[in-house]
Amino acid sequence: MKQDVENMNWYVLRVMGGKEKKTVEFIEKEVDRLKMKDFVSQILVPTEKVYQIRNGKKISKEKNFFPGYVLVQANLTGEVTHVLKNVTNVLGFLGGSKGGAPVPMRQSEINKILGKVDDMALADEQINIPFVVGENVKVIDGPFNSFHAEIEAIDEQKKKLQLMVKIFGRKTPLELNFMQVEKI
Repeated sequence: MKQDVENMNWYVLRVMGGKEKKTVEFIEKEVDRLKMKDFVSQILVPTEKVYQIRNGKKISKEKNFFPGYVLVQANLTGEVTHVLKNVTNVLGFLGGSKGGAPVPMRQSEINKILGKVDDMALADEQINIPFVVGENVKVIDGPFNSFHAEIEAIDEQKKKLQLMVKIFGRKTPLELNFMQVEKI
């Protein structure tokens, strides 16, 4: 039997928070064990990359887009719904009514989510600029750690801020990247 993607819809499974990745593994094992690959084509945990500075080093961390939810592309015929509902950590389908039939997601919603996921993969290090000129920030990294500074200019390409720090009553210019400061 060939996989029939035309008859497949995307559904949202509610799962235990923090166990999304593990739940995906459980679902994949169950689908393999019961030879249901023709009915379940994709299982997805939408994530985005978040960057933080820890101990002066920039680290990236994957953050769940929708904590507590897993997306499944499936054809819910026969036992498929029952099998998916009974996988460890699965609380049930997101549906129109409690205990009712699972409601498929609209294609526009899926395109947005998949587009967002694809964008995250492509724009690996896309950082939005949460700062404005004239704003006061606190330095959280480097020799001026815990000093307060005022933003003089923002360089979007280099992701740098031109800052003015008051040291011993004198203003001193400083250039730091976005990850080295935080809003006050």
